[in-house]
Amino acid sequence: MLAVEEKGVCISLACRTFGVSERCYRYRRLLNNDNALIADWQVRLTTANRTWGFGLYFLYLRNIKGFG
Repeated sequence: MLAVEEKGVCISLACRTFGVSERCYRYRRLLNNDNALIADWQVRLTTANRTWGFGLYFLYLRNIKGFG
């Protein structure tokens, strides 16, 4: 947030002012290597099996390939 970083406003005041929870303000994305692998599998499956819907892709990746 610009108000916190440049203007020196405390985090709690800035969050209340803009209607954002402090938890949301402090959130940081955690990426792992599985995401790239799953994305690669999704591209392969959608190219090879165009008639499948999301449910079949999901079940295939979870049950057959072992992604949690």
